[in-house]
Amino acid sequence: MNAIERLFKLQEHGTTVRTELLAGLTTFLTMAYIIFVNPSILGDAGMPKEAVFVATCVIAALGSAIMGLYANYPIALAPGMGLNAYFAYGVVQHMGFTWQAALGAVFVSGCLFLLVTLFRVRELIIRGIPLSLRYAITVGIGLFLALIALKSAGIVAASPATYVTLGDLHQPAAVLAVLGFFLIVMLDRLRVPGAILIGIVAVTLASFFFAGNQFNGVVSAPPSIAPTLLQLDIKGALAGGILNVILVFFLVELFDATGTLMGVAKRAGLLVPGKMDRLNKALLADSGAIFAGSLLGTSSTTAYVESAAGVQAGGRTGLTALTVAVLFLACLFIAPLAGVVPAYATAPALLFVACLMLRDLTELDWNETTEVIPAAITALAMPFTYSIANGLAFGFISYAVLKLVTGRAREAHWMVWVIGGIFLFKYIYLPGH
Repeated sequence: MNAIERLFKLQEHGTTVRTELLAGLTTFLTMAYIIFVNPSILGDAGMPKEAVFVATCVIAALGSAIMGLYANYPIALAPGMGLNAYFAYGVVQHMGFTWQAALGAVFVSGCLFLLVTLFRVRELIIRGIPLSLRYAITVGIGLFLALIALKSAGIVAASPATYVTLGDLHQPAAVLAVLGFFLIVMLDRLRVPGAILIGIVAVTLASFFFAGNQFNGVVSAPPSIAPTLLQLDIKGALAGGILNVILVFFLVELFDATGTLMGVAKRAGLLVPGKMDRLNKALLADSGAIFAGSLLGTSSTTAYVESAAGVQAGGRTGLTALTVAVLFLACLFIAPLAGVVPAYATAPALLFVACLMLRDLTELDWNETTEVIPAAITALAMPFTYSIANGLAFGFISYAVLKLVTGRAREAHWMVWVIGGIFLFKYIYLPGH
């Protein structure tokens, strides 16, 4: 226990081993879907699903362990949703590159990512983000989580006429998700420890009786990772046409990961004077994970927004992330059990966290439109474009434009102009991405 205290400084962060373990389990349950979704998506790019399954578990474990042990942050890592879809459907299917070349592009972008982190360029970028946009990142991630949660529960569905519409509320998944949400809110208000986890477990148990969930055993041997291990094609990635792909990977990784890290870290109370020194370590951890993930055979690894669920459950240190790492390793052997928790069981937890993340709206000065409008655009663009990076892009560009046209350009940090310019270049020269 003394070794754990020295390593993670639990008392300093006002937490306990039990709380951290519970938070880690909560985070894991909200993001465990990736070990099944990622192989499915990358399988559409022609990659062997069994090997991708192993690569997903291993890189999630490795990245989360480094984040926990090196940076002491309660943030888990895994292959990013959105980035894997761009990898499979954009780069491989639409542009016609091989999945090996696409992995090479992830590798090169990871090297660039590591360089800008080592030379503290990412730290400069973070220090240059206006306070209003920092609040907006947290709110935007909350709205993004809410959309993911409502979609997973079947409460929000796609519509060709209105883009989104109400789902079928008669489905067991939607009903169980709603009941689970109210259960979590009630338990949290009554200050019951582990309210989020209890809600997830309760919905999962109910799913066996009311939603046709199937129990498929506990243990299975892990498949081989050989078909994807070190199969990246770096030479193919450096070919002319894929340089644009590398740039897109790099920009999305940079701002998705940075935005998520800042949003979740702020929610955990870690972005305050005296605790900022660990941020660069956290940035290095997720940079290294992209690099390692491409070698194992998966698309870009990033900080997971679902870590906010663990933070809400009390996670404040790297012990939370280390718990997630151990559970992902265990998934190599207990894949059937890990697959028991349906998406609609974790949806209430994500929606609950999302609601609480909206509180940062109250921190904005609503009388200063050159601050609050870019913040609102940032927050709204994240769920409506289904991208944290796009939200940040629109926020930076609108912030720079409004400061310029109102004669208040000096109020904007020089980094705002650099980042805004990079995003403008991206949208002008890389349309559709």
